[in-house]
Amino acid sequence: MTPIKFCAWTVGLGLMSFQSSAEVHYQIDLTQGTQQLARVSASFPETPAGQLTLNIPSWRTGKYTIMPVAEGIRRVSITDEQGQPLSWDRSASGEWVVNLPKATKVKVSYQLHADELGVRLRHIDDSHAFLDASGVFVYSPSYRDDSVRVQLQVPKGWQSHSGMDSGDTPHSFVAPNYDVLIDSPIETGVSQSYQWKLDGRDYELVIWGEGNYNAEQMVEDLKKLSPTATAIWDDYPYKRYVYMVHATSGARGATEHLNSTIIQRPRFRFGSREDYLAFISTASHEFIHTWNVKAYRPEALVPYDYQNEAISDLLWISEGSTSYFQRQLLLRGDIISFDEFSKDLARRIDAHLNTPGRQVQSVAEASRGQWIRRHDHFAHNHSVNIYSEGYLASLLLDFDMLKTSNLKRSYRDLHRVLYRDYSTPKSFNRNDVLKILSELQGRDYSNWWQAHIESPMQPDFFELMALAGLSLNYPRGTKDVVSADLTLKAGDRAVVDKVDREGVAWKAGLTHGDEIVAINGLKVAGGDWSKRLQDFKAGDQLTLSYFRRDRLQETQIILSSKKDKPLTLTMMDKPSKQQKAFFKAWLGLSWEEAIASNKKVFW
Repeated sequence: MTPIKFCAWTVGLGLMSFQSSAEVHYQIDLTQGTQQLARVSASFPETPAGQLTLNIPSWRTGKYTIMPVAEGIRRVSITDEQGQPLSWDRSASGEWVVNLPKATKVKVSYQLHADELGVRLRHIDDSHAFLDASGVFVYSPSYRDDSVRVQLQVPKGWQSHSGMDSGDTPHSFVAPNYDVLIDSPIETGVSQSYQWKLDGRDYELVIWGEGNYNAEQMVEDLKKLSPTATAIWDDYPYKRYVYMVHATSGARGATEHLNSTIIQRPRFRFGSREDYLAFISTASHEFIHTWNVKAYRPEALVPYDYQNEAISDLLWISEGSTSYFQRQLLLRGDIISFDEFSKDLARRIDAHLNTPGRQVQSVAEASRGQWIRRHDHFAHNHSVNIYSEGYLASLLLDFDMLKTSNLKRSYRDLHRVLYRDYSTPKSFNRNDVLKILSELQGRDYSNWWQAHIESPMQPDFFELMALAGLSLNYPRGTKDVVSADLTLKAGDRAVVDKVDREGVAWKAGLTHGDEIVAINGLKVAGGDWSKRLQDFKAGDQLTLSYFRRDRLQETQIILSSKKDKPLTLTMMDKPSKQQKAFFKAWLGLSWEEAIASNKKVFW
């Protein structure tokens, strides 16, 4: 599949709609942003007598959660082409049904409140507007496939950017249909912009907000990132790509889109190497998403149902595999060292081994439950997340493919086939993935899948890493320190946040929300807890006094131990030829190149 063919479909769920006379017009007035309000209008083509359904999505792509999107809409007005009011009813939180006595064009106007910056949905103030169409523009299922035109009214001096094509007037954009509009956010306002060309494609970096970032460094590394995609896929699904960055306060995270990404970081979290690695890793993650989950998606996401949940057992491939590849591409692009790569991998393995939920929930079940995922003490003990667990499931499958094919096939080949043969409007399911694996590897993967994807996986990471000549160990000087197998909430009081399932605190009957007030009869506060524990050793029995539902209680606890440092991943002193070959087949650089990268000064 060539980029032109793919882009031709991507810009339309049917290119014929783009060539037809039917067009939906949107306008948004952003000139009164101080109160984070805007006026939006949408004009729909002539519609036969009867009813016209209008919707605002109940979720946005990239965030698998039902959201109160419609709550930001007020002062709705719906009229015919003569400006006469039409009757309508609200049939759902994000749905309006308009009654049409006769055929007419329909115009909808409403006030929009936009302060959802942190969830990257919509945000308007006196310096900029970030507009994800799923939180801004209503649509009609009847005209979802028809072409779209957006006109912005903005304060003087603002610049407008989007992955969409520009319209024929300033601050306007065009898209072949609503699906492209909804996957092409708009950033307009006072910002910095950098453009470059690479291998026939256009790129842009747009930064809103002040901070300690180095824009030139960002551009240099983004230029290095783009060519690394050929290590996985045969071509590119876009002709133009926009990196949008918010350097702000109180908001973080990122979201992938069809032709762009939005990345948010605290304004002073770019300056150190550690902070910069977090930024460039996020940029790599979202860049990979342009293929994985945008170009090819699990069948539950094709086409997007903007009003309802889309349950899939493969979200771990969409998100976890993207996490798995993100630093590999940075390594191939000479943007990070191998030490920086291995430190991240070791951190992920260490976190997995210290998550009790890994023994309870499979990565497939986590995918199915993503829409209602919790982030609390219950999740810690009974759940895994599709990003971190999906990363490790991808690692496990990659190593299995490499090992059983004598290094001839890898996980990259699976993704290459998904892009080549299952790009939208096609989709893929579990059976498709198993079929691809069988064809690539020459064996049935059903049992492997049941053992590691549909069941909680229990890999031996120490043995696994040794295949690539790497040692997974605790660093020199690591000590066993006393532990109660619980964590406290931040603050001056010793309030229990999480209790590890089947740990010593769990067995002693402590639970989330208990406030520990004394150890062996002597008062303890939150800041004193860890220091007080160091007065004891593993195996000691303590009496803990605590409040539960405001009643003082006591329990006996026998202390355990834990390592005071996390696992590290290092290169073996004398790896075999087979281990070096495995290493190169896995990461795409030789053992010697990895050593050299560790000596390089990147800044």
